Amino acid sequence: QAASGVAGVIKMVMAMRHGILPRTLHVDEPTPQVDWSAGTVALLTEPADWPETGRPRRAGVSSFGISGTNAHVILEQAPQPDLVQAPDPVPAQAQDERQAPAAALAPVVSGDVPLVLSARSEDALRAQAEQLRQLVDVTQEPEPALLGRALATTRARFTHRAAVVAQDADGLRSGLAALAAGDTAPNLVNGAADGPVRPVFVFPGQGAQWMGMAAGLLESSPVFAARMAECAAALEPFTDWRLLDVVRGEEGTPGYDRVGVVQPVLWAVMVSLAELWRACGVTPAAVIGHSQGEIAAACVAGGLSLEDGARVVALRARALLQLSGKGGMVSVALPLGEVRERLTAWDGRISVAVVNGPTSVVVSGESDALAELVESCKAAGVRAKRVEVDYASHSAQVESIADEVADALKGISSRSSTVPFFSTVTGGLLDTAEINDG
Repeated sequence: QAASGVAGVIKMVMAMRHGILPRTLHVDEPTPQVDWSAGTVALLTEPADWPETGRPRRAGVSSFGISGTNAHVILEQAPQPDLVQAPDPVPAQAQDERQAPAAALAPVVSGDVPLVLSARSEDALRAQAEQLRQLVDVTQEPEPALLGRALATTRARFTHRAAVVAQDADGLRSGLAALAAGDTAPNLVNGAADGPVRPVFVFPGQGAQWMGMAAGLLESSPVFAARMAECAAALEPFTDWRLLDVVRGEEGTPGYDRVGVVQPVLWAVMVSLAELWRACGVTPAAVIGHSQGEIAAACVAGGLSLEDGARVVALRARALLQLSGKGGMVSVALPLGEVRERLTAWDGRISVAVVNGPTSVVVSGESDALAELVESCKAAGVRAKRVEVDYASHSAQVESIADEVADALKGISSRSSTVPFFSTVTGGLLDTAEINDG
């Protein structure tokens, strides 16, 4: 009884979607108790088109419960989303995780999109795939981004799962058809999620910091404070500042505007946060890290000791100081392929550094060339934004310090991790014992 009106709501939502007014069921002729000639209200004995008037479609749905409970819902047609590129996508190096722009939630207009499906059984999963395939067939110009977002955010998650990756209707059809038939396809991955669900720990690169970060945890969490103290001891041989003083913001300590400070501090905070989660019973099923975040990921996974991790992050950050003022980075709101086409005009002076998403690519290289790229993008109506760094990370410029870093890190002993470690360079699982190989 509590859901007695749901069928009516579903029926009206579908009527709005397809623009059809359904006929009134189980009525042979109108009741004589109503003067049907006195107004404009009439029973629909046949389905009728719901005309477009330039205004949203609206309807009322009533539910009359057997106990006398009455409910009335007014529905209004949802506006069509604007499938435009999100303005100023924030690169990983300069993203404050506390301030995710609303535009970042907008559907993207190009690139591969995953459609995630799940069901209680393999047969139910195939049936769901067939229903979606039929939906794609009858939908004019289906938008993979909209369908993918709906599946990811509005559906329950069950044991049997699949993902179809596509960027157009043909890709959707082929992947869904293969899943429905129990076949394989290049854009289809499926399987069963057995066992307890555990999180993947993701470690960010430079840019996730803010003043006062972790200062409260130092005072409130003994577990966090103890691990931070261990990180401080591991960093001390390589720094001329004290980790805990910097985190607490003690007078006279250096700020996070220095790469030689911010990267070791971020490493220590991430490693200590992972230890705090472990003390709470939360352990990762896998780890992955971006840029210098991979160092913390390797430590948490067991691929590097705390002492070796401190040495890597401190000496790497120190070497980066030599590149200060020699380059920069720019975030471009275009798919990877289009960015690469644009970069050919600069003949290697700038290159792709990071692919953050389907329409979010970071370019790195010479400052003058980056300035020209920004102007070129603006002239073409493409959003491009400078990243607040003065060196060209993840570019050919860092090759000039490669030998120095390699020499400084001689003696580092990596080992196979106890937690699966995924590389953001290869996109695959990596044996951390092979880190020293390059």
